[in-house]
Amino acid sequence: MTKQTKILGGVLAGIALGAIVAMVISSDKDSALKDKVGDWFCDLLDKSKDKIAGVADAVKAQADRIKA
Repeated sequence: MTKQTKILGGVLAGIALGAIVAMVISSDKDSALKDKVGDWFCDLLDKSKDKIAGVADAVKAQADRIKA
């Protein structure tokens, strides 16, 4: 696991924990905050998956260049 992957994993874990705490602390059960946090986290997760896929492709391309 690379340093960048570890950092990204830690950031995502921190964001997830923060979102959970925000939802628990929210006193209003029907609060729009829960929906906003949930949507924001899903968007962030989708973006990070795209970035991780891009990094994986770059690593594969570099490995192929080294092998050639």
